[in-house]
Amino acid sequence: MYLKKKFLLFPASTCRRRGELFILLLFVLQSCASFQSTVTSSQDKIDSLLNTDFFKTSQAGISFYDLTANKQLFKYNEKLLFRPASNEKILTTAAGYLFLGEDYKFKTSVYHTGEVNDSICNGDIYIVGGFDPDFTSHDLDSIVSEIKHSGIKEINGNIYGDVSAMDSLFWGEGWMWTDDPEPYAAYLTSLTINKNSVQIAYGPGEIGKEAIIELIPKTNFFQIKNSSSTIDSGKTTIKITRDWINRNNTILISGNITEKSKRDTTSVNVFNPAFYFLNLMKESIEQNGIAFKGKVDTLTLPQQAKKIFSFERNIEPVITNTNKISDNLSAEMILRALALNSTYKPATAEKGIRFVDSLITLTGLNPKSYRIVDGSGLSNYNLISAELLSEILKYYYFKKPDIFPKFFSSFPISGVDGTLKNRMKESKAFKRVHAKTGTISGVSSLSGYLENKSGHMIAFSILIQNFIGSSARARSIQDELCEIIFEMN
Repeated sequence: MYLKKKFLLFPASTCRRRGELFILLLFVLQSCASFQSTVTSSQDKIDSLLNTDFFKTSQAGISFYDLTANKQLFKYNEKLLFRPASNEKILTTAAGYLFLGEDYKFKTSVYHTGEVNDSICNGDIYIVGGFDPDFTSHDLDSIVSEIKHSGIKEINGNIYGDVSAMDSLFWGEGWMWTDDPEPYAAYLTSLTINKNSVQIAYGPGEIGKEAIIELIPKTNFFQIKNSSSTIDSGKTTIKITRDWINRNNTILISGNITEKSKRDTTSVNVFNPAFYFLNLMKESIEQNGIAFKGKVDTLTLPQQAKKIFSFERNIEPVITNTNKISDNLSAEMILRALALNSTYKPATAEKGIRFVDSLITLTGLNPKSYRIVDGSGLSNYNLISAELLSEILKYYYFKKPDIFPKFFSSFPISGVDGTLKNRMKESKAFKRVHAKTGTISGVSSLSGYLENKSGHMIAFSILIQNFIGSSARARSIQDELCEIIFEMN
């Protein structure tokens, strides 16, 4: 095909003399040789990377497909099954756009029961969770303002959270218990707030006294046990965690902090985040001057309840956030939104995965050839291939041109933002790679799109696993592979 395209630029009918024809043929042969040389050189570089000592004990699955030319550029162990880590989010977000639609909105709604007379709600307030992963304290204040604007100045009842949209499994299958209390392993509920985590600001106090601790947002939901000490010199050894072993929300602070230490922050996840949400709501209601003396608890919304307000969030920023910063909670909420949107409550991971399976079927592959158990890739049980990821990327490019620009834009850009912000900055592939990263112990993945120097769009997947220690070498190999493919004509 390459030879034919080059030849058609100068058809033989335009050559008036034999010398011109000879020059034409020479040009074609030289171009063909140059092309072959580029391919051979690229192949040699890839082979050199894959034959290093690193791969004596680890494995790689690779696929590079030229979407513009509609041809395979390179593949290696592309059918081999790997733990994808956060490359699993490609499947989840792709299914989200496809089956929820571009106009889908996550909703958090507030209702009341009973009658409102003389600004007194003689009934209960219900807040219904709709899997919004980006809901914050600021959004909660907006809902409380709407309650106040509806004319309610006193609640003569209780505040209930309706979390019936989801089952009671607060973690994904195969998640590691040692990930608790990290924020990336947030507890799951349909009623989320502040990423189901709390931020803890800390700094030195007076010498001999505890470190100064502040919760963001300020709340009385947590008990704080502070046994830390401020010292005049030495090394800061302060440790901040949550009493996750006993499954409660006591914040534990220990160790030393020097008096010259700068104020800093850390975060921990929250056990039973629905009650965290309700407690923050109660505090916001009181701060807004609405009288309330009842209790907070969870309960399913009764049919006769009347809607006050519904807070809505478009799916596009949720998917972008999921892929750009690799947000596990967002991916899990998308998976359950898929289930809730098309099946009866409660939404489960298993029901959501049916839609991921449908996406795989649309690519022409068999979902039974893979194992998918969550939406985020945090589980070690997931098993997929570079071929599958490449086929999904190809499917969006060829079959979904209307959604493709948004899907493409949701990925981190090399050297610019998201989880690729600090990668390929000095590379020729700088700003040319839009791809999803993935990292768990012994696993590093990179899959997405690459624009080469000829302007061709490439769909690719590089899955590397079974290495010990840092993933730095695996990431370096991924970056080098991207640069090699970028250089191909």
